[in-house]
Amino acid sequence: MTGKLVIENFKHKPMRSLLSILLIGVPVTLILCLVGLSYGMIEDTQTRQRSIGADILVRPKNSSYLTLNGAPIPQELVGLLARQPGIKMATGVVNIAAEGITLGAAGINFAEFNAMSGGFKFIEGGPFQRPDDVIIDDFYANQKKKKVGDTIKIHNVDWHVSGIIHSGMLAHIVMPIQTLQDKTEAVNKVSQIYLKVQPGVRVDDEIQALKKLPGFEDYPIFSMEEFAALLNIGNIPGLQPFIMVIMGIGVVIGFAVVCLSMYMAVLQRTREIGILKSLGGSKGFILQVILSEALLLGIGGSILGILMSYGAYWMIKTLVPASLPMVIVYRWWPIASGITLAGALLGSLYPGLTAAAHDPIEALAYE
Repeated sequence: MTGKLVIENFKHKPMRSLLSILLIGVPVTLILCLVGLSYGMIEDTQTRQRSIGADILVRPKNSSYLTLNGAPIPQELVGLLARQPGIKMATGVVNIAAEGITLGAAGINFAEFNAMSGGFKFIEGGPFQRPDDVIIDDFYANQKKKKVGDTIKIHNVDWHVSGIIHSGMLAHIVMPIQTLQDKTEAVNKVSQIYLKVQPGVRVDDEIQALKKLPGFEDYPIFSMEEFAALLNIGNIPGLQPFIMVIMGIGVVIGFAVVCLSMYMAVLQRTREIGILKSLGGSKGFILQVILSEALLLGIGGSILGILMSYGAYWMIKTLVPASLPMVIVYRWWPIASGITLAGALLGSLYPGLTAAAHDPIEALAYE
């Protein structure tokens, strides 16, 4: 009985119902996109760090695992670390923000980096041939519609594209380290140092040995696995509170949309409610009808929100794959849906209680 009444109410006002579902779906999409971007950026960074082939990472003094303060490490330390008994090879990298905070570039010693990582996988072109050469990955090339031989501008400097590589190693953009050092006034400085240990050497033992070297006591030194594990949402300052705020907005939107929709529905169906009550419908039954309709709107909005998140995922992958790496986080589907359903049910309480409190005589006389 309740289900039939709810379905008939939807059929009677289809446009209102569809708009309500759409508006409820928006916060679901918002939550899923935010979470997908957060996880996507973290997973992308983890993949790029692991693909380097290094075992140990040396970071600048007074830096966390999330922040880099320019290129403050003297480059001669790269050679010093490479000569340590347990180290097979070492290479320094200069990191800069190419566009905003989500798209980075790196200056490398091509021969050293190739030896450590196993080499870039080129789709077109090849290694640096000129000081102003740059290698870009396929994501950045697709985003900027660039090919080998084109020019790109980074930090107001024109760079010549010498090669396009498969995405997933170090950075979307790599360039000769010496040229980048000259352009960024970081001559003989690097942002961080990657180390590969000798076969048979335990990484943790080597890290302890490096920390005992004179002058290295204050340098953060991580194993690559430890560093990758530290890159998670819980360790990014402000991200979790920001997600909580977005969730709160989702609850408020769901509450407001359903409250308005159900309140208008109650006003439009005053005579119908009077008839139901005159036929013996209890207050609990009337409230159940309103809550069931709100629940159905919430379920529809959640499904639509999930579908729209796929649309957002496709759009981001098509337009800005390098700047905004996004993934679909399936375990957040029930969380986002539950948040929205809670807001929808809360929003339907006042209209439901109002409908249940209608006097049947007054309701029947309502025009």
